[in-house]
Amino acid sequence: MTFSIPGAPQGKARPKIVRKGAFSSAYTPEKTVNYEALVKLSYQQAAGGFFLGAGVPVRVRIDAYYDTPKSESKKKLRNMLAGLLFPTKKPDWDNIGKIICDALNGIAWKDDAQIVDGRVLKHYSEVPHTDVLIEEAFNEDLLNPHS
Repeated sequence: MTFSIPGAPQGKARPKIVRKGAFSSAYTPEKTVNYEALVKLSYQQAAGGFFLGAGVPVRVRIDAYYDTPKSESKKKLRNMLAGLLFPTKKPDWDNIGKIICDALNGIAWKDDAQIVDGRVLKHYSEVPHTDVLIEEAFNEDLLNPHS
């Protein structure tokens, strides 16, 4: 099962804490809530009911495509688009994985604790987006991690 999320890759933001007198409460930033909604919508439009139930081991591959910087030389831009140079900027790879996997809890799988094999790759593209591959992980796949 594969699907794409339009727009620049985003990472999961930390909860914000608000203090009111002696009390504190935490909330998820609006940007994170909105991106998680976009992830869910993108998945649901492509999934056709695809769901990996409780106890099924899951493999996830996320390819995050960042926009190319406009100020770079033509040669450097060609190298970026050819996959010879990689984005080493925020959001961090683990936060990209976290926001997508958390958003898919209950709709692609029961719980993201089922993910036994996960990978996030960062690339450049003229059209920023994120591609996600979700599949059941099989023992033989896990025994040969370089496949």
